[in-house]
Amino acid sequence: MSNSIVRVAIAILYQNDKFLMQLRDDIPNIVYPGHWGLFGGHLELGESPEVAVKRELLEEIGYTPPNLLEFGCYPDEKAIRHVYYAPLTIKLTDLVLLEGWDIDFLTIDNIKQGSYYSKKAKGVYPLVFTAQKILLDFIDKISNA
Repeated sequence: MSNSIVRVAIAILYQNDKFLMQLRDDIPNIVYPGHWGLFGGHLELGESPEVAVKRELLEEIGYTPPNLLEFGCYPDEKAIRHVYYAPLTIKLTDLVLLEGWDIDFLTIDNIKQGSYYSKKAKGVYPLVFTAQKILLDFIDKISNA
């Protein structure tokens, strides 16, 4: 097993002061099973973060934002997270969840609380800590802009 730091690209998608999140599958061998997280994933060899986040969004929800902007980079001992953001320009019902257990819009209060109820999974599930931190940083930035 490799101890190398992975590079990932993730997207903050928002609409009407709500943020799109994915309830990750509840499979023990994946990272953060049964947690609400942002859409995105690993960079493939030679792939830029911007290309990776667009590919991941297409693979996970069948959507490519017309304009993604870079928000920042969140490195830690396990991963380097390249974060992008864009408004979601279509309805939630027009997305096709191709990866994950559930999908929904979370409010700022839901994000601050750190957990959210899934109608599909019939339970309250925690947010991935780093996704919560990234979203709170983003909310703080846009509210102070």
